[in-house]
Amino acid sequence: MAKVIVGMSGGVDSAVAAYLLKIAGYEVVGLTLRTWLSADGKESRCCEIEAAQRVASVLNIPYYVVNCVSDFEKNVTEPFIDDYLNGRTPNPCTRCNRYVKWDKMLDSAKVMQADHIATGHYANVVRLDNGRYTFQKAVHLKKDQTYMLYALSQEQIAATLMPLGKLTKEEVRDIARKAGIPVADKPDSQEICFVNEGISYAEYIEEHAETGLKGPGKFVDTDGNVLGEHQGIIHYTVGQRKGLGLPLGVPAYVKEIRADENEVVIGREEDLYSKTILCDAVNLVSIDALNGKLSCTAKIRYQHAGQKAVIEMVGDDRVRLCFEEPVRAAAPGQAAVFYDDEDRLIGGGVIAGVSPEP
Repeated sequence: MAKVIVGMSGGVDSAVAAYLLKIAGYEVVGLTLRTWLSADGKESRCCEIEAAQRVASVLNIPYYVVNCVSDFEKNVTEPFIDDYLNGRTPNPCTRCNRYVKWDKMLDSAKVMQADHIATGHYANVVRLDNGRYTFQKAVHLKKDQTYMLYALSQEQIAATLMPLGKLTKEEVRDIARKAGIPVADKPDSQEICFVNEGISYAEYIEEHAETGLKGPGKFVDTDGNVLGEHQGIIHYTVGQRKGLGLPLGVPAYVKEIRADENEVVIGREEDLYSKTILCDAVNLVSIDALNGKLSCTAKIRYQHAGQKAVIEMVGDDRVRLCFEEPVRAAAPGQAAVFYDDEDRLIGGGVIAGVSPEP
C-alpha cells in the first residue's frame, strides 16, 4: 500500500483529496504547513490548523504540523513587499508553491518514507511521451489552478498526486457532505492568505516594510505632464482605474509605475494594450529547452482566459511572448504562463515589461 502525504489547509478541497486517496487504498497522512502568524495570533487562511485537525480526526488519519514561518517570510512575504516597493505586482502563490509548500512536503515525505505527496489543487498531473511531467488543466476550468503551479520542478511534479483534476467544485462539496467531512460548505478564500481581513495589501506593506517605502509622488501622463499627486506607488497596479482620485473628465488608468522616479503614469484604455512582452525567471515544464519559436496559448494573469501567442527564448532565462492580438494590462511581476493545444502546461515566467515589436 503506497503512502501519501496530503497537504491539508483546513478547506474542503484538501479534505476531499485526502478522503479520495484513502478510499482508493493509499496510506494517507495529513500535513499542514504553518506558514504565517499575524501579530494577534491568527493563522494564515492557507493553514487553518484547527479545521485540518478536525478533518483528519473524521477521516481517522495521522496528522502533523510543520513550522515553515521563517521559510515563508524569506521566500514569500519579503519578496512580495520588495516587488510592490519596486513598482511590480507580485503573485505570492507561485513562489509559495515552488519554494515553500512543495519543498517542505517533499522533505516530510522523505522523513516519513512516503511514496507521494498530494494536494487539493484543481489540476491533472500527466507524464508526456518525452518522459517529462507537467500539468493539464482541470475539468472545472473556472477552478483550474495550473497557472499557480508553473514554477514547480520536475522532481516536485513527479512526486505529486492531484485527485481533484477530474471533478467540479460542486462534485467535491457533494463528496464531502456524503462523507461527513465538517468543512463541506466552507467558503473559498479569495484574498492573499497572509493579509488580514479588513486591511489592504498596501496597509500590510506599510506595516511590514523595513526600508524603501516611498511616500507621495506625481501622477504623470504619457508625455510627462504632471496630473496630480499619488499616495505612494504601493497603492497602484497596471490597469487600475478606481481609487486614482484624478478629476480628468475622462476614464484614466494606470499604464506604468516608475519606481525610481516615484511616478505613476496615467493613460487611456487603449494605452494599456500590447502585443509583445518579456518574461524573466522562465521555468520550462513540458519541454527541457525552447529552440526557435513555439506557438502556444498564454495567460498573463490568473483570471485571463488566455490568448494565442508565440514564445521564443531571448536570453538564458528570458522569453519574448508575442500575441496575435494585443493583451490588456500586462503587469510586471505577474506570471505569464504558456499552454499547448491540449491545455498542457509548457512553462511560464515573470512579466518583466512590455517589449517593442521584434
